[in-house]
Amino acid sequence: MSDADLVLITYSTKPRGGVVHTLALAEALHATGTQVHVLALGDPAAGFFRPVAAPTTIVPGPPGDGTLEEKVFGSIDRLAVALTEFDAPVLHAQDCIGARAAARVRDAGAAVTVVRTVHHVDDFSSQILMDCQRSAILEPDVVLAVSQAWQQTLEQDYGVRAGVIPNGVDLARFSSPERQRTAELREQVGATGRPLILAVGGIEPRKGSDTLVRALAEMKANREISPVLAVIGGHSFQDHRPYRERVLGLLPELGLALGVDVVPLGMVPDVDIPQWYAAADVLAFPSVKEGFGLAVLEAMSAGTPVVTSDLPVFREYLVAGRDALLIEPGDVEALAAALLSTMEDPALRHALISAGAHVAARFTWQESARQHLAIYEELPQNRRAAAALSH
Repeated sequence: MSDADLVLITYSTKPRGGVVHTLALAEALHATGTQVHVLALGDPAAGFFRPVAAPTTIVPGPPGDGTLEEKVFGSIDRLAVALTEFDAPVLHAQDCIGARAAARVRDAGAAVTVVRTVHHVDDFSSQILMDCQRSAILEPDVVLAVSQAWQQTLEQDYGVRAGVIPNGVDLARFSSPERQRTAELREQVGATGRPLILAVGGIEPRKGSDTLVRALAEMKANREISPVLAVIGGHSFQDHRPYRERVLGLLPELGLALGVDVVPLGMVPDVDIPQWYAAADVLAFPSVKEGFGLAVLEAMSAGTPVVTSDLPVFREYLVAGRDALLIEPGDVEALAAALLSTMEDPALRHALISAGAHVAARFTWQESARQHLAIYEELPQNRRAAAALSH
């Protein structure tokens, strides 16, 4: 048995938002003396996408050649088995797979409290997966959300009252880029002498990638300016290849060249992430749905202005026109105009960078850990959990 006060559960070892959140929270909790352990699905030999300053266990996921339903339920099975090896009073899941696994262990008789953080709710086409996701919201003993917008959605759509603890950011890491490396990265994507627009999260429907490439074409067609769009990230449990192929297939008719105007980089070394933000002239984040928008804080910490969608979640911590430029989701012309303004208006650019730094400074992982500990210590379902985490 592995002794811990708390097990944080995540479905992957790759740099998706929920996984980044899990590892940063685990490290901040570990620094307080909390006996925290991270459990994830992945390749044990490969490990996480970055070193982790907290105890971790990685268990192999199911075969990758099955259907999405088979992978989801196979992942739940494997995490549930792995969780029986822990003697921890609190199991905290960051996704529906981990939540279903933790609830199964509890329902089998383990003296545990199941906590779930909802980052966002996925749009599955499968009713089986929609039902699974719903159960993963209803089954936990305590539910948290990363924003008030999702707190409201959980109450309206599921009848669940959730607490809110927002994301954090490592200010020191993102505010200290290596300038020589940023120049090398710009050269790598052909942005020496050209503006560089950065997109984070890969090419997928939720990120508004189709709107972004159309906005890039609008900029190129109507101005002498010819930016490069670099897209980092893209690992996902769901298969977004058909959408990605459609978006990239648009490029020739839009007058854009793959590898010249649009450069998909996939997953990049974690050590280079702060450098990519610092290398960029602007972060383009035209998502149609976000739980919080961790990339926004990371860009602001690196001194990079942000153009993002005008979603309720962003209105919680951004003032439009002061901290970032917010545009209606799907509005190609507005997105193009906003991106251009961050490059062509020095006064606006300076103001956005200054305001963004103040926004980012309000969110730290240390504060997130403090708020989580306060929640853990008040758990109503399990006195053993509260006792263990209040020492």
